[in-house]
Amino acid sequence: MKTTFYSNGKLFISGEYLVLDGADAFALPTKFGQNLIVEDGNDKTIEWKSYDYDQQLWFENTISFDEIINNTNPEIETVKSTLINILHEAYLLNPDFINQAQGYKVKTNLTFPRNWGLGTSSTLINNIAQWTKINAFTLLKNSFGGSGYDIACAQNNTPIVYKIENNSVTPVSFYPDFTKNIFFVYLNKKQNSKAAIHAYNNHKSQNLTKNIVENNKITEAILNAKTLNEFAKAVEKHEVHLSKILELDTIKERAFPDFNGAIKSLGAWGGDFVMVVSKENPTTYFESKGYNTILTYDEMILKE
Repeated sequence: MKTTFYSNGKLFISGEYLVLDGADAFALPTKFGQNLIVEDGNDKTIEWKSYDYDQQLWFENTISFDEIINNTNPEIETVKSTLINILHEAYLLNPDFINQAQGYKVKTNLTFPRNWGLGTSSTLINNIAQWTKINAFTLLKNSFGGSGYDIACAQNNTPIVYKIENNSVTPVSFYPDFTKNIFFVYLNKKQNSKAAIHAYNNHKSQNLTKNIVENNKITEAILNAKTLNEFAKAVEKHEVHLSKILELDTIKERAFPDFNGAIKSLGAWGGDFVMVVSKENPTTYFESKGYNTILTYDEMILKE
């Protein structure tokens, strides 16, 4: 018997970094995601195959139940050791999926290129949690770490405001008239979330409480903007606010100072996608700078 699980990808619109200290995070689930198909197997092993968006096999391995139970962490982290670690943490939370099985055949399929940073890991963790009947937020915390906003997106089909305390998820209405003026541009640079979080922890100042209050005000302004101009101003304010905390130039200052519109980093600064707010279609501008992956809001964001 085949069982299929699916999780949405994610884009972090506001509250990045500060979410770790309790700030409101506004995030959007994407039309792209990942599924996981499980069949019965044998030999007390998992035959695992992972496919990219273009049906190319990018990872294949056989993992024994013993490896999952014992999880001997190797010196060098590999795709296999990372996967075993996630499965080991799942086993600790619910041993039945190993103890009561003969084996499995597992196949995962991404619907986006895995270098896009839309949640290859978070969609996998949420799918494994569904399969093994455990709490995905706990599995994330015990394996990868991070705020959990990406798990919230994996599980929800509407825009959300997320708080790390109790993994609180509030579905919100965000369907402004100006989504035709919002674009997502891929910067061809995968960002390491763990390294980015480490950098944030080194930079966050004594004004943490004040910074969280300010973040929540800006997030509310982004959510409630009635016009394109209001939205662009709130987005720019968010960038400036975080740029001061991280002691980093904004992506617009660093790479696109001559662009006529607002540009916002999404998630870990310096990589993956940026959100572009522009009266005109910005495709020609970004293509001239060598960035060819440009998606409209409707192409990227999940709508119920």
